[in-house]
Amino acid sequence: MSQELKQQIEQEITSNPVHLYIKGTPEMPQCGFSKAVCEAFLFLEVPFTTTNVLLDLDNYRGTLHEVSQWPTIPQVFVGGEFIGGCDITLEMLRSGDLQKVVEGVASGKVE
Repeated sequence: MSQELKQQIEQEITSNPVHLYIKGTPEMPQCGFSKAVCEAFLFLEVPFTTTNVLLDLDNYRGTLHEVSQWPTIPQVFVGGEFIGGCDITLEMLRSGDLQKVVEGVASGKVE
């Protein structure tokens, strides 16, 4: 694991209200799971930032796992906290919990 990459990831997570680690970009996702996670936040009309892990997949995969204890990509962080991957994000969207978490971040009251 690269200490520099870990610091970069921690900076991205804490500096952005909603940050997604995806394969590809929101405009051109390179896997269906990454596309679905981006579409969830687009549906909620929530601004988000992303990192394309394909730029250095092996290093991102290992370092993200160290940070979140989650083995797969995409990974979703809201308010500096790890939310989950695609399945958890979509379940939260369906239940209305994702909207509540995002609103909490916007109001400064993360639950």
